[in-house]
Amino acid sequence: MKVLLLNPPFLPKYSRNSRSPAVTKGGTLYYPIWLSYAAGVLEKEGFEVKLMDAPAQGLMLEQTVAMAAEFGPKMVVIDTSTPSIYDDVKTAAKIKQATNAFVVMVGTHVSAMPEETLDLGDGVDAVATHEYDYTLPELARALESGETLKKVKGIAFRSGKGKVTINDPRPMIENLDELPFVTSVYKKHLNVRDYFYSSASYPMVMVITGRGCPFRCFWCNWPQVFHGHNYRLRSAKNVADEFEYIVNNLPEVREVGIEDDTLTADIGRVREICRLLIERGISKKIKWYANVRVNLDLETMRIMKQAGCRLVIPGYESGVQELLDAAHKGITLDQSREFAKNAKAAGLLVHGCFIIGLPGETRETARRTIEFAKELDPDDAQFFPLIVYPGTEAYEWARTNRYITTSDFSKWNTPEGWHNSLISTPSLSKEDVIELVNKAKVEFYLRPAFVFRTLVLMLGSWNETKRVLKAAPIFFSYLVKVFSKDKD
Repeated sequence: MKVLLLNPPFLPKYSRNSRSPAVTKGGTLYYPIWLSYAAGVLEKEGFEVKLMDAPAQGLMLEQTVAMAAEFGPKMVVIDTSTPSIYDDVKTAAKIKQATNAFVVMVGTHVSAMPEETLDLGDGVDAVATHEYDYTLPELARALESGETLKKVKGIAFRSGKGKVTINDPRPMIENLDELPFVTSVYKKHLNVRDYFYSSASYPMVMVITGRGCPFRCFWCNWPQVFHGHNYRLRSAKNVADEFEYIVNNLPEVREVGIEDDTLTADIGRVREICRLLIERGISKKIKWYANVRVNLDLETMRIMKQAGCRLVIPGYESGVQELLDAAHKGITLDQSREFAKNAKAAGLLVHGCFIIGLPGETRETARRTIEFAKELDPDDAQFFPLIVYPGTEAYEWARTNRYITTSDFSKWNTPEGWHNSLISTPSLSKEDVIELVNKAKVEFYLRPAFVFRTLVLMLGSWNETKRVLKAAPIFFSYLVKVFSKDKD
């Protein structure tokens, strides 16, 4: 049986698989990481698979539909996101018309709103909720044999005119070592040069070494909607084996992105992974980055650096303790300051993440966060408006308080595809939030100290030069648009 897995067309270079899907201002484009893991499982279980990434390949709708029809699948799996959901459903209808395949949608949005998604159009036959790696083969076998779909855990499907059946949820995967290496799927189906992370060496790949996150940040989409709060781990050996696979089979790759929500939730395992990377000599052949917490200690940072870690990505989020507490971040400002100091001492680059618009935010608290970002002085930074996604505590907070200004999911991004603000509170309007986010970026990136440090970094490494030269034109074109809008 042929199965097509599709990251569907939308806006050019739309990063659907990032935690906050958008057209990014630094050119970042995420791999279709969850589709890729599922593709590997389907192939392992004997299905003929085609994985297509329309935004990365620059495919428009007509080209995508034609290629799908040529492949002739019996089942089509379409990835989704909140801002693109209406277009995703329209694409599903076109694909179904051209292939007569069974169409199933996946992703965080449909996991949070399965019935609502099916109500958007009859081109979608089912949705697979949460982790769908093993749902898809079971669904494909049921379709192949003509068996009832009511036994397939983890799906919602049309079971009659105007009727939707929601099956029992599928348990989360416990043995992650049994999954194929996602990078082997990239090698077979994708071109690693189509993808980019603005803070990483180019080209890079993205992997997951553990699913779920034990922390409770109230806005975070993946743990609340997709993978849960139980951090399930691949063994250190399995992770090191994949690094070795990358070195041997994808020699053009310069950096590995560990896209776990928080790699350092288990410090002992981090150290064991590092030990294996050092012992096998992998640390001298390839660099890597990881998402971390600001409670990471200096000794572990030094071990990570020795093992090839180039960059760490902490969520600083805010310069106001009361806002961190209200959003259940579970960190302190002093921890963030200590982390910034230790990262410099360990020789690690830092990509700091900040949010404007947390509960209780005012113009004055936002100003304190901007100044805090300058004080911490990470090597680069991203400033997000608070974006609330269905299924999260943040969404319920905003909905219950009537702070969400629209029910139109296409407004979750701006017309350009940039992150948008949808929340207006008594103390801060959505327009205020976007203004403050733009101000934060301008003030942070146009500091002479930042520009000088970036130039020094570029002079010291050709890989850093390539990364900056690829990201900078996209980012500065965004700044020009921001200045133009301000003048208008």
